[in-house]
Amino acid sequence: MEWILPIAGIIAAIAFLILCIGIVIVLLSVKKNLDHVAKTLDGVEGQIQGITRESTDLLHKTNRLAEDVQDKSARLNTVVDAVQGIGGTVNNLNSHVDRVTTSITQNIANNKDQIAQVVQWSNVAMEVADKWKMRKERRNAYDFSNQVVVNNNDKEVFNNDTARYNNLDEDRINAGLHNK
Repeated sequence: MEWILPIAGIIAAIAFLILCIGIVIVLLSVKKNLDHVAKTLDGVEGQIQGITRESTDLLHKTNRLAEDVQDKSARLNTVVDAVQGIGGTVNNLNSHVDRVTTSITQNIANNKDQIAQVVQWSNVAMEVADKWKMRKERRNAYDFSNQVVVNNNDKEVFNNDTARYNNLDEDRINAGLHNK
């Protein structure tokens, strides 16, 4: 059993060596990552300095813009006062228009039967005018220079060549002319 103790020592030494090699590998990996992080932080630091400069410039511009807005706001106070006066005038105008509209609405409501009759008669008049115009157009659709032709029985008949649209009977009826 004497040999177990040196073998146990050798195994412990090998295990310690493996542990040390593992730690070295982990530390090298951590060093590599830390170097990468350091490079990234250097780049970020430069970007932060640029952002700080731009933020400072933007802050100065914002302050100038705020001063300009305050100046222009003070100038616009007179315009706002004038617009307020116009608003009062518009309100008065609106109230007058409302009164006139109410009056017209009441008059229309009171005279709605008469208005309906006027609309009805105007529709009738427009229909009569349209029919009169159509009749006149149909009568003008004939060539009256050679309208009547006499047949063997000494009866006057219409010449088919004088009618337009090749529909002699309908053209005669619509024009108010009758067959003889």
